[in-house]
Amino acid sequence: MLTKRLIACFDIKNGMVTKAVRFQDNIDVAPAGELAGRMYAAGVDEIVFYDIMASAERRKTDLASVRAVAERVFVPFTVGGGIRTLSDMYDVLNAGAEKISIDSMAVRNPQIITEGANAFGRQCVVLSMQVKRVDVSRGIPSGYEIAIDGARTYTGMDAVEWAKRGESLGAGEICVNSIDNDGGCEGYDLAITRAVTDAVRIPVIASGGAGLPRHIADVFTETGASAAIISSMLYSPRLPRNFSIPEIKAELSAADIPVRPA
Repeated sequence: MLTKRLIACFDIKNGMVTKAVRFQDNIDVAPAGELAGRMYAAGVDEIVFYDIMASAERRKTDLASVRAVAERVFVPFTVGGGIRTLSDMYDVLNAGAEKISIDSMAVRNPQIITEGANAFGRQCVVLSMQVKRVDVSRGIPSGYEIAIDGARTYTGMDAVEWAKRGESLGAGEICVNSIDNDGGCEGYDLAITRAVTDAVRIPVIASGGAGLPRHIADVFTETGASAAIISSMLYSPRLPRNFSIPEIKAELSAADIPVRPA
């Protein structure tokens, strides 16, 4: 049986990991490389790094921070933010990442998914989706709309249809990030995560909302997600306590969810 993956997520701004609630009110936590080293030592399965201002500021990814993380970890490492061309992908991979996460630029230029898959293999390309709960309509039948630019711009695109198109274009994984649940620590949006896993054949990563180990157990048992992104519960200073990777994996194992040993 395939093990479920725990992915530590870092939102990066000016070289620092920051923490927000529903994409607002960011506070600094620690330098990216330092926190990555701590998460790796604790036994996390993967790390994902988002340069959260790169797309909005129309600039390239912060490669210095990519290198600072890559030097300290020896688990799969995904980078997103500011990736607009095949050359940008190459630069990020050359700086130490193993996968590329594409979000806003994939909406603006869907062909970049195919270009990346053809150049580096589809296992290297992760389509990240920021999804917002809206009224069901003819244009958005799932009731979830795609947003870009750090949830600043709404596209009128249906999340499930975009996931299916992303798979057909060559994405190797889909990351579903709930804008409504992000940073709330009250659990993932199980409905949209389940809808996407039912719609595609590639691995789906749940993101946005984990505050307790049982939230992770719920998303694995109720949606079919292959991996879960965790951030606030690991290191947010807003919470009364944080959880360690060994604590989380022990609780998942007790719930008969297969995970790699911490």
